[in-house]
Amino acid sequence: MFDLPYTHSDPLALALSLDKALCKRVVASYGVPVPVSVVIEDIEDVGSAALPPFPVLVKPAWGGSSMGIRNSARCTSKSELTNQVSALLSGYRQPALIEPFLSGAEVTVGILGTGASARVIGVMEIAPRAAAPDVFLYSLEAKRNYLEEVEYHVPPRLAPQMVERISQAALTAYRALGCRDIGRVDLRMDSDGQPFFMEINPIPGLHPVDGDFPILWRRLGRSYDELILAVLESSAARWGSRIAAS
Repeated sequence: MFDLPYTHSDPLALALSLDKALCKRVVASYGVPVPVSVVIEDIEDVGSAALPPFPVLVKPAWGGSSMGIRNSARCTSKSELTNQVSALLSGYRQPALIEPFLSGAEVTVGILGTGASARVIGVMEIAPRAAAPDVFLYSLEAKRNYLEEVEYHVPPRLAPQMVERISQAALTAYRALGCRDIGRVDLRMDSDGQPFFMEINPIPGLHPVDGDFPILWRRLGRSYDELILAVLESSAARWGSRIAAS
């Protein structure tokens, strides 16, 4: 609005990325696998909706930062699902998104840059310390207690060919959504080991200690200052001579 240079994605990319259902439609149109999802706007629609088989994952249709994604988001029965949808509709005043709960490994992909210059800087597996891998949910509770509940693996414990496949899927999604400078793409594998796009974080947390992107960056042997500088350099390259003039 103030016509000032700034880092990160523009309002359109942010709005699209944070609308989980629309985001998945765009990403799927570029050939990236996404889980089939259902959006529920009224609790009465639960009974008639074409739901995926249990277990399912229920989360707010809009937003990020794991808001509304608690341990109760994984539902194994119709009653649990109804209670979770009702809580989201009333507590967040927005639709609820229902999708299959994928029981395979979860990974997050860090990306820097814009457009053709965007590049994957690393892939990190997010694994449980105590919970069974096939029921583990990287929920708000798990993130708040990550030192006891979560293990991070860089590189992930996957075959190199799969890491490359995941990297390319993430980069395709990042570019398809028009993200800029920095982003983090979350994918999860199903029981057959096939990766699916879950969501994108166009404004990933950059807390130097517990932000997922800084954790990944740190595991690559890079300093936090280098990360911030990389974001600024990407943005400066986009603004070009205008930055120099100011």
